[in-house]
Amino acid sequence: MKSEFIALDKDGEKAEWLQNFLEDFSYWPKPVAPICTHCDSQEAIGRAGSMMYNGKSRYIRRRHNTIREFLSSEIITVDYVKLKDNMSGPLTKGLSREGVERTSKGMGLRPRTSQHGSKST
Repeated sequence: MKSEFIALDKDGEKAEWLQNFLEDFSYWPKPVAPICTHCDSQEAIGRAGSMMYNGKSRYIRRRHNTIREFLSSEIITVDYVKLKDNMSGPLTKGLSREGVERTSKGMGLRPRTSQHGSKST
């Protein structure tokens, strides 16, 4: 859960910067809508919205407070995504060949073609 809190905190910082940037454009609709981020940990999502954090790490408690502030000020929203549907899975976990192919396709990547063509003699 610690890594999810770190990721949500960083997402919130980037979303806050982006909202501040977009508010400077006169043609952009105001107010800027919250930016949706996805998380595959229901526990992290539940604790992020909770007023209480009973963890022992001060470092994570600070991140918890920051995430809660991002949520309450509507800078971000957090949606749950199932682990099998998480397109970033191949970047963080070992997967089967089918899993890599499915998530690669979901990311819009094309299958690799052979770099060695048949040579005619």
